[in-house]
Amino acid sequence: MAYIPPHKRLSLDKDRPPPVAESIRPLFKENLSLNTRNKSGKIVYANSCISRWFAVGLSDNGEFPSHVRLQPVSAESFEHQSGGNSLILVNTYVNEENNELSKNYMSSPWVTIASKVEHDLFSSVEILRKEMSYHGLEKVKPTLVARFGKIRFHGSPSVSLENLQQNQVNETLLRQSKRSFYSNIPSSYMKNTVDEVVQKIGIDFEEEKDIYHVKLSDNTRTDSTISCKCSVRADKRLMFYKVELNQVRQMIADISCLDKNLDLRLMLCSKRILTTLTEDEINSIKELVSSAVLDSDVKGGLRWPVGKTSSGDRFSVVGVWHTVTRAYSSPSLRLKVRHADRYDFRMGFGESGKEVHMKLKGIVSEFLEQGARNDSVSDMLKDNLKLICDNFLCCERFST
Repeated sequence: MAYIPPHKRLSLDKDRPPPVAESIRPLFKENLSLNTRNKSGKIVYANSCISRWFAVGLSDNGEFPSHVRLQPVSAESFEHQSGGNSLILVNTYVNEENNELSKNYMSSPWVTIASKVEHDLFSSVEILRKEMSYHGLEKVKPTLVARFGKIRFHGSPSVSLENLQQNQVNETLLRQSKRSFYSNIPSSYMKNTVDEVVQKIGIDFEEEKDIYHVKLSDNTRTDSTISCKCSVRADKRLMFYKVELNQVRQMIADISCLDKNLDLRLMLCSKRILTTLTEDEINSIKELVSSAVLDSDVKGGLRWPVGKTSSGDRFSVVGVWHTVTRAYSSPSLRLKVRHADRYDFRMGFGESGKEVHMKLKGIVSEFLEQGARNDSVSDMLKDNLKLICDNFLCCERFST
C-alpha cells in the first residue's frame, strides 16, 4: 500500500478534528458561505467601536409591513459552520407589480440612512484620526467600505429564533438579536455589475489582481494576525510584497433595505501596515511564504509540506486566502468585484464565493483634511448612498 502523508489521511473518527498543524490540505467539493465571523484571522474591534442595525422602508406608521417576514435560511444557500440557525428578512412582494411597499417607501432612502449613520461616522473618524499619530511602527490607513449582501439574525440568550419567527416582525426584538453579514452574491449580480453598472455610474477599470494572502500568528502580537500579500513568481513560488496586521473595526452600520433584496453594511475600519521589520523577521516570514505549494484542489489554493507551517517559535501559518479581484475606480470611489477562496487552519473551515464591495475613499479623504467641514462630508455621503441605493441593492431573489 502506498504511503499516505499524515496531512492527507482521513480520520475514521468523525468527531475528532484533525491536528491544527497538520490539517493543511482541506478538501471540499461544496462552496461554503462567506460570513464575517469565520474568516481566517481574528476580527478586532476598537474599544470605541459603534455597531448598530436599523431598517429603511417601514410603513407610514413606522412598523414592518405584513409582507416583510423573517424566514429561516436553508443549508444550501447559507451554510454556516459555527453560527447555528439563522433568519433573514424577506419582502415577499419585491419585484412584483403594484408593490405596496414601493408605494409607501420613502422617495429618498439615502437621506434617511445618512442621517442615522453620519453622527457615528464623524465621531469614529475623529477618534481614529487622533489615534493615528500614536502608531510609530505602523502606518494606519482608514477605510470606509460599503458591502452588499444579506443580514442574518441568530437570536440571543434573551430572544430565541422561534420567538422571532413566530411573532410579527418586531424592531425591538431584532435589535436584541445577534447578527452577521452574508456577503456572497449570485453570479448574475456580479455579471450585471461588471457589464452594466460600472459603465452606468462612470467608473473606469483600474486593474485585475490575483493575490494569495497568507495569514500568520505572531506570538509577540497575541491580539493580532499578520497578513502577507503574495504574488506568484515565474518559478511558481510565492513572494510577499506587503505585510499588514488585521483590520480594526471602528464603526459598523447594518441596514436592512426592505424594498430591496440586498442589504447594506457600512463599515469604517483601519488597516495597519507594518513599516519596520527586522531582517530576522523578514527572513522568517519569507521562509514560511516560499515553502507554500500551489494546489488548486485545496481550499485557499495553498498547502504546506509537513513541518513547514511554522518558523521557530515565532510565526505560524493559521490561514490562507486566494482572491482574484477586478477593481474599478473614480476620484471618490473604488469598486472591487472578487472571487474569494479561504481556509482557516485553526477552525478547519473553508469558504468560497463572490463578493462586491465599494470603498468610499472620497469621504475619508475629505474628512481627514485639515479644516474639512461636516456639511461637505455629509453631502458626499448622501451622494454615495444614493448611487448605492439606485444601483447595488437589487439582484435575483435569494433562496430560503
